[in-house]
Amino acid sequence: MSEYVLDALSEPLYQQANASRRQRHTPDDTLVLTELNPDTVVDHLDSDNAPVELITFGTVRETCPNCNHTHLKLVLRQRAVRVAHLFCAECQACFDARYPNGAPALTI
Repeated sequence: MSEYVLDALSEPLYQQANASRRQRHTPDDTLVLTELNPDTVVDHLDSDNAPVELITFGTVRETCPNCNHTHLKLVLRQRAVRVAHLFCAECQACFDARYPNGAPALTI
């Protein structure tokens, strides 16, 4: 299991230009991502060769620490998903996200 600290302040220049219209970032915006074993997050109800259909709920600002360029997608609990998590569509890695104080970032 790997753990990564992502600084939410690193964003493209075109987004920084609009920063005056948005809320300011604080050190609390840093997320700690922990890579999860996909088998503990998603139920594989069919054979191992069949793809699992997941509904993603948008792309988040954080990028995959493995790929370094792919934005992660939010996957909430659903029929085959046991735990809400962030998902990289490129390397198919799953991540839990927490704030530096240990509070979960993916709870509603």
